[in-house]
Amino acid sequence: MRMRNPSPHERRFIESLNQLVARQDRGALAALRRGLGKPPGSMAEMHRYVAPWLPEGDDPFAPWVQRQQDAWYLVAALFALHQQDAWYGMERSRRTNLGWSFRRLAGTQESDSVEKRFTALLNSHIDDLPAHLRASISLLAETPVNWAQLLADIQEWDDDERSVQRGWAQAFWGARGGHDEDEAATPPDTSEQPVAAGQ
Repeated sequence: MRMRNPSPHERRFIESLNQLVARQDRGALAALRRGLGKPPGSMAEMHRYVAPWLPEGDDPFAPWVQRQQDAWYLVAALFALHQQDAWYGMERSRRTNLGWSFRRLAGTQESDSVEKRFTALLNSHIDDLPAHLRASISLLAETPVNWAQLLADIQEWDDDERSVQRGWAQAFWGARGGHDEDEAATPPDTSEQPVAAGQ
């Protein structure tokens, strides 16, 4: 099983978060950050920015639906911590998952330390994933993150084939060549940005 691409709805959700940054809505971003370290959805201040986007499924109270919805709250809080717009040009590359972000970071910092943090992230249980991701996003403060892909990946973390973990590992440890340098130097391509909610 291959990693799935983000859905149009997931991309639009990330664009709604991007708009908060573009508008410099500090109150909204602060409200989202309050979810860090808390059970997903437990901070009422987050609901107005996340709840309208949540997938429901046939049974909105089914455990798997709740697990999916938790991912949306988690990504919103992590995005508010990071506060960098999604790099839309990244989304065309198979390497632009979180493994790609760590790979780029390893080129600018002591690589052994970055690799240890990344390996711990790959080994994390779904229940421990929020804490590992929070530490990772803090580490990636100056590194682009493909937020729509991260949202999709968190929802598939428990896949029996571990396709997300394998995809991230391939992006981090895969064959290196000129492609990475060219990709890192390419400016953001905004020609196919998602349309913000309500437009």
